[in-house]
Amino acid sequence: MPLIEFTDRGLYCPQGDFYIDPWRPVDKAVITHAHSDHARAGSRSYLCHHLTRPLLELRLGDFPYQSVEWGESVFLNGVRVSLHPAGHIIGSSQIRVEYKGEVWVVSGDYKTENDGLSGAFEPVPCNVFITESTFGLPIYNWKPQAEIFRSIQDWVVKNNAAGKTAVLVAYSLGKAQRLLSCLAAVSPAIFVHGAVWNVHQALVKAGVVLPPVQRVELDAPKESFRSSVVIAPSGADESPWIRRFHPFEVGVCSGWMQVRGNVRRRNADAGYALSDHADWKGLLSAVKATGAEKVYVTHGFQAALSRYLNEQGIEAAEVKTEYGEDEEGAASQTEGGGLTEKADLTERGGSAEEGDLAEREGLAEREGLAEGGGLAEREMIPGPERGIPVQEEMPDISKDGVDDLMID
Repeated sequence: MPLIEFTDRGLYCPQGDFYIDPWRPVDKAVITHAHSDHARAGSRSYLCHHLTRPLLELRLGDFPYQSVEWGESVFLNGVRVSLHPAGHIIGSSQIRVEYKGEVWVVSGDYKTENDGLSGAFEPVPCNVFITESTFGLPIYNWKPQAEIFRSIQDWVVKNNAAGKTAVLVAYSLGKAQRLLSCLAAVSPAIFVHGAVWNVHQALVKAGVVLPPVQRVELDAPKESFRSSVVIAPSGADESPWIRRFHPFEVGVCSGWMQVRGNVRRRNADAGYALSDHADWKGLLSAVKATGAEKVYVTHGFQAALSRYLNEQGIEAAEVKTEYGEDEEGAASQTEGGGLTEKADLTERGGSAEEGDLAEREGLAEREGLAEGGGLAEREMIPGPERGIPVQEEMPDISKDGVDDLMID
């Protein structure tokens, strides 16, 4: 019997009788991180990292939570479970499962570059490694964070000098916090959308040290945002909410911005390939560092990565899951490779007015904004006035098509 089985509810450990990141309600859920595709409401109990707990409370609501530190072991029906840094977002963890000398590791989402905030990715030796593959193609090769940050800073300074507001689109949990140190160096005030504000407050209350931000108040005069910087979630740039910042320019922070044409298709003024996922080289280095005899490849470009690993002599197989619906992950599940994103315009306890503005614009579909209903996310319906296609067909990569995906 395998230590972890792939079921219609999620990744299941029969020996320990628990699930890892289940997508259906279960009795015991072990959670890698707080993004909505990996952490869902309805389970009877949750085990997670200490810094993931306040985010689950924000996004899922009131449930029985148990939190541990990285490297701390918990025994579930005789199975040793421990969490280890994944480097994806604050609190993100790989799940190590050990029973009778056999070790499996579930990566969740991860990145191998240390962003200075999320905890440095820690390779965990194992027999079997279950890895994501969001950017599992050779074309995805990230520049160092410091280089990307310098480009963003130059763009902000240029816009502010021209009397424009610089609006950066970034996922409310993850890149929004990662950008703060970059922006604090060039802007005396950082304004944020309500969804970003709620996450920020939850983390600060949990003891995470972050640069200060100001929430965008709906009744604030437009002049107060002139020559400033604003962080907004995907989809907000398509709503009436953004009009208060005029004149402004929009920069999108996403790994998909590395593909030529996505900045134009997104109708953005600038694009930065800043991702919270590992690039191709990062995925390969992580797999190699585990020393795993067998690798299962989940959400993303499963076929491409598993095929390559097999060609390199590492036994690998692809597995279908329901992960990959965070901002970047959801994009990888489309043929378009990144143009259909989660708008995450509202969070539990956030501004209903901010969300309703977007809904009236026809940009989003409510998933449960009722009081106490947990995370209320909105699926962005691209607006024709911005020229955004719902789906963009990816060039053929099976033969010589990689040349069509050259970066800008």
